Amino acid sequence: MALTTDALTPSRLPGWTAVAIAAAGVLVAYWSGIVNMAEHWGTGEYSHGPFIAMVSVWMAAQRTQAVSSAPVTWQWLGVAAVGLALILAFLGETATLYIVLHYALILCAAGLTVAFLGLPATIALWAPIAYLVFMIPIPDFLYFNLSNQLQLLSTEIGVWVIRLLGIPVFVEGNIIDLGAYKLQVAEACSGLRYLFPFVSFGFLTAFIYRGPWWHRAIIFVSTVPIAVLMNSFRIGVIGILVNVWGTATAEGFMHYFEGWVVFVICLVILFAEAYALMRLSRLNLAFEEAFDLDVPDFKPLLARLAVPPVPVPFLAATGLVVAGAIASLAFTGRAETVPERRQLLSFPMVLGEWHGKEDPIAPEILAQLKLEDYLSANYVSDDTDELVNLYVAYYGSQRKGQSVHSPRSCIPGGGWEIESLRAADVQGADGTTRRVNRLIIGKGTSRQLVYYWFEQRGRRLTSEYLVKWYILYDSLTMNRSDGALVRLVTPLSAGEPIESADKRLVRFLGTMEGALAPYIPD
Repeated sequence: MALTTDALTPSRLPGWTAVAIAAAGVLVAYWSGIVNMAEHWGTGEYSHGPFIAMVSVWMAAQRTQAVSSAPVTWQWLGVAAVGLALILAFLGETATLYIVLHYALILCAAGLTVAFLGLPATIALWAPIAYLVFMIPIPDFLYFNLSNQLQLLSTEIGVWVIRLLGIPVFVEGNIIDLGAYKLQVAEACSGLRYLFPFVSFGFLTAFIYRGPWWHRAIIFVSTVPIAVLMNSFRIGVIGILVNVWGTATAEGFMHYFEGWVVFVICLVILFAEAYALMRLSRLNLAFEEAFDLDVPDFKPLLARLAVPPVPVPFLAATGLVVAGAIASLAFTGRAETVPERRQLLSFPMVLGEWHGKEDPIAPEILAQLKLEDYLSANYVSDDTDELVNLYVAYYGSQRKGQSVHSPRSCIPGGGWEIESLRAADVQGADGTTRRVNRLIIGKGTSRQLVYYWFEQRGRRLTSEYLVKWYILYDSLTMNRSDGALVRLVTPLSAGEPIESADKRLVRFLGTMEGALAPYIPD
């Protein structure tokens, strides 16, 4: 049965006070997720993030009339939604799944809205609430995969643009070779810096557009191909300018200027599309009338907050949020158990027939990995001169975003293409079977064979999802979240069969594994 506000005993607490308490509780309970989002907002791809919440409030004010006319029912459903959001926040915080924490924050905001205004009014506000999704960074593994695919696609289309003018060009992966200059379509040129803000702008444009729903759907969906094609066109133009005026046009001010020009052109195309749809459907509206840009009336919303009563479901939801905030402070303040171990700096450089030499990682990459200790070394066999790179990344705690980076996410970010990926059982000379992730990767004419797995508190895992699950489980049962990534890489020489590289890695693995045990505690 739907409960209405009239069926409850209301509180005389002023609305502003209750909302302020709820907002403070949300801020504390989701603080680490909010900080993580803010860090991403400092990057080019998510620089639009800080404005999303403000625009969402403006969008909500545009729906004042629909909210005011909606019946105030099903408010206790909001309390249940807030409870679920707090559970998800705890799971996301414990397992360092920030994507769970971010979406739990939106669910909590939606739940508080239901508890205050009721379910029908919240449904009327679905677009402003959904708009908040655009301030959330996508998971790293999806980001790197998407960036890699867009780099390759943008390169192909950009090269097509260059060749249209008869300019000779050679392409290898994401490198455009113009002879005197090699133009690398790097991660920053993948188009994500256009795509993310432009898609959010397309959603807003569809919201204020006064045409039929299918017009709005076309406007929103078309933002993806527009952004990708225009970024590819920009790359082609840069290649043409380099061919005519030299390399300076691909660097510095001109590079960023071309980027802003292309983004503005994307906006022009989007509004031209809306105008074409309006004309094709014969809407009798002037262009400026096709978009709802009226200044919203905030008075009804302010009046609702300024005077009591405050719905009892909202007070219950606020109580849950405050309890969640207190629990969050208590949990994050708990010191983890960190077992003793040897530092990887002392890992032996002689392992049977293998002699190693350290291969340090650049400081800027270490800053992104956020690891506690690591080993990166190239080992060469005395007998065969075969090469194996050993990389071990150790994390004393994986709760606060300092968790292992999966190679399947990082490898594409380095320009390598994954040709094959599967979990495999490899058998060493001692007859022991070991489970590893086995990858074959390529970049241009180079190919490599990769084994990797995760050492997590006595478990050998190949699934990134199981890693997250056991971080959660062990944090609760053992008060530990330490763990490591172990990766072996060997290059494939021209014409070398994969089986030969497999034997090489298995041989090295059998020699190395015993030596690694004191450095990664069970």
